[in-house]
Amino acid sequence: MTQPTPNFDGANRPKSLSNYVGQHRLKAKLEVYISAAKGRAQALDHTLLFGPPGLGKTTLAHIIANELGVGIKVTSGPAIEKPGDLAAILTNSLEEGDVLFIDEIHRLGRVAEEHLYPAMEDFKLDIVIGQGPAARSIQLPIPRFTLIGATTRPGLITTPMRSRFGIIEHLEFYSPEEIALSLMREAILQGIEIEPDAALEIGARSRGTMRIAKNLLNRVRDYAQVAGENSIGIERAKDALDKMGLDTVGLNERDLKLLEVMILKFAGGPVGLDTLATAISEDSLTIEDVYEPYLIQLGFIKRTARGRMVTPLAYDHLGYAVPQDMLLD
Repeated sequence: MTQPTPNFDGANRPKSLSNYVGQHRLKAKLEVYISAAKGRAQALDHTLLFGPPGLGKTTLAHIIANELGVGIKVTSGPAIEKPGDLAAILTNSLEEGDVLFIDEIHRLGRVAEEHLYPAMEDFKLDIVIGQGPAARSIQLPIPRFTLIGATTRPGLITTPMRSRFGIIEHLEFYSPEEIALSLMREAILQGIEIEPDAALEIGARSRGTMRIAKNLLNRVRDYAQVAGENSIGIERAKDALDKMGLDTVGLNERDLKLLEVMILKFAGGPVGLDTLATAISEDSLTIEDVYEPYLIQLGFIKRTARGRMVTPLAYDHLGYAVPQDMLLD
């Protein structure tokens, strides 16, 4: 069994579930699953983590490995181009009980995915020896391991692949308070002085996403440093975030343009995704993966069978009068 890695990619990531901020329901379940697996001296069931980018899927994978006391091999779906790449990882990089983390697992090639099935189920790898009529297949035993897959697009995971995960969990957006708590810890690690209300202001404009929050903390620090300030206060945080083009809930110019186009050009909707993408000169996947998750979380837009629609909350936020017919719905 490989020893757990003491540091994760040099980042200031938490190393235990107890130090991981937020995702309380998910953490409670993982604590049970990990404790049970350790009690049986077995590998944890294969786990699929899904949710928008920046919510901590990679961090959780490292934490799970650390809590299990095992090593972790990190790769991504696009990096496994052919079955040979997968075979090299499974036979050379893993020891008994280790974690194999595949980010963007929805981008795993179909042939490589099919070779992963027997590895996940039976901990055996099908190897073809020879070519043509003389070719034969043998099964090579591999260490029992835990596959942790991460994806932002669970709908692209095939049914056969999904069915092989014993644990499937969704990561939620973080509250401003959870983000502020994490930022206070991050600031200590980086030697940044920040007032709690300033951290909360950054948290409120971080789209519920830890990765964005940490980037914003560094940018606000830049503004404070250039202004000759040793500590980040609430006024400096507000001023810096305003100058970065983020409104009070973290929407940027592209978010606001999307909402305004839906309101002014399409009367609030419904409008088809492709039509909306053309109207704002954006591709459909970017709207689905980047803009929509947070706008839906805020309750500013909703998806219907006829297309996307803006809600009264979005009208209020942008300062437009809510149509009477929308008030009657």
